[in-house]
Amino acid sequence: MKTHQKLKKELIQFRQTDKKSLIIGSVVATILAITPYLFYLYESVPTKRVWDTFLFSYDSGSYENANYVMWLFTGKAIPLLLLFIWFFTCRHWWYHVILVPIAMYLYQIFGIFNDNISFVDEFQLMYLVPLMAIIIPTIYLIRAKMFDKLNTASKTMEELEDEFMIKPKNIWEKIKQYF
Repeated sequence: MKTHQKLKKELIQFRQTDKKSLIIGSVVATILAITPYLFYLYESVPTKRVWDTFLFSYDSGSYENANYVMWLFTGKAIPLLLLFIWFFTCRHWWYHVILVPIAMYLYQIFGIFNDNISFVDEFQLMYLVPLMAIIIPTIYLIRAKMFDKLNTASKTMEELEDEFMIKPKNIWEKIKQYF
């Protein structure tokens, strides 16, 4: 009797996680499918300096064209969105390396809207060096440890990746893992 109740409880939990996985997967798939439309949202922005909407007013400043600024923004924001999706859905041991291009795109987006910077994408590598100095050696050490264990033990690569991965239960735990 207890085994039947236990199996029934496990089945209910599986269905709940399966529904949750289906919903999250559907949202991610929808976002991926509409990225071309999101990119072309800049075309709805006027080509004048000040863009007035019922929510806000945007002054393009030195760019003198709100449409151009939004084109720059969507050209950086869409790859950033895709990188965030890749980062939070990647199951490989090296996924922390994705933080480097994420930081690069974030820096570029802040550069677009910062009036003190005259040229976007200039000297961005200099600001990424501290992040790269932390992430790249860490990834190399993890890789070296994995290959050391792979050569001394009879584990598969998947078993080693599972050993190194901390499996959070939900998206908030995964976000907290990085900060």
